[in-house]
Amino acid sequence: MVNNNDSASMSATDIDAATFDDYAPLADEVEMTGGVLESDSVYWDEDEDMLELQAQLQQASLQLETIRDFIRFCVTQLRRYDVVVAQGTNDEFAEAAAIVMQTLSLQWSADEQILDCRLTDYEKQEVLNLLQERIALRKPLSYLINLAYFCDLPFYVDERVLIPRSPIAELIRQQFYPYFEVDERAQPLGAPSNDPSYSRRSTFFDHGLEDKHLSQPERILDLCTGSGCIAIALASRFIDAVIDATDIDKSALEVAAVNVAHHDVAHQVNLMESDLFNKIPAENQYELIVTNPPYVDAEAMADLPPEFLHEPDHALAAGQDGLDLVHHILYEASDYLTSEGLLICEVGDSQWALNQAYPEIQFDWLRFANSGHGIFAITYEELVSHRDKFAQYAMALGNR
Repeated sequence: MVNNNDSASMSATDIDAATFDDYAPLADEVEMTGGVLESDSVYWDEDEDMLELQAQLQQASLQLETIRDFIRFCVTQLRRYDVVVAQGTNDEFAEAAAIVMQTLSLQWSADEQILDCRLTDYEKQEVLNLLQERIALRKPLSYLINLAYFCDLPFYVDERVLIPRSPIAELIRQQFYPYFEVDERAQPLGAPSNDPSYSRRSTFFDHGLEDKHLSQPERILDLCTGSGCIAIALASRFIDAVIDATDIDKSALEVAAVNVAHHDVAHQVNLMESDLFNKIPAENQYELIVTNPPYVDAEAMADLPPEFLHEPDHALAAGQDGLDLVHHILYEASDYLTSEGLLICEVGDSQWALNQAYPEIQFDWLRFANSGHGIFAITYEELVSHRDKFAQYAMALGNR
């Protein structure tokens, strides 16, 4: 959901470029005429804004030469026009690098030496066209290029699903250490990835999970899967686990199916249409449930930046306090967890509202290496212990 400081958002040095050539993107929403974008975007205050931008782009096409030049220019224009960068990248430099490098079919974390390579006239125009779309339409870059990264993996995305950006990626990388045992696929976050001894270290970041060292989960549920990014990332770290990935939205599951096929995990990830737990068989018992449900409250929904209006609102909005789904999840989750099972739930900025709703419950709010927040862990025992309290809110909201 909306979280502007998520650890899963990519910086320019984090990720490699990827394409999904086998999957056709949505129809273009703009026309390119002689390299000039024709747009009736409502996000411009005056016609002069577009004229000014086009003048800047024309000057750039004539005077700029290198990859470094164009990244710097993109940063300047993103800042000049107050473009919100919070959906897949975490700063203007990362966004600018993605615009340029993706257009050139290069790794987003390219070697320093390549930055001084010169662009052809055609390449220049392609970069500037993408930049102009990004600014004029206020459309997130991931939707423009149908690509987002999560937990170091590429995912196809379009406007049927949210753009992946959850701090839950950190927990997945470390295989939820120390709640579960880890193997060679765990990525300790306490050591820098460019350290030659990194793979031999076991410096795990302390997220605040309970120290249990249980056997790795054999069955995992990803509730509200959207693009399938969490389920597929879980499959990549827990290769012996079966993951059920559910969503109420059929169109979101269509996108998830594209990603399941692309990552070749259909043998491991089961996509299911379900309104929360409603269609999950009662006999399904999970050692781990992970959920990133809609959690944006009414006030925040009314004040979303233009970029977020391109995302499906039903995947964001969750009632007056942002907790309509979370109350049901807390009430029902214990029916689907094993006796030592764990629920990981993201509520973002609705953390305060959850604490107010249940002042007598001490939620375990997790810490993150890259400024993530609003995610709690709760065990089966705690869910059962407080179920009467959860029931009061769930019943007040009615059946789903």
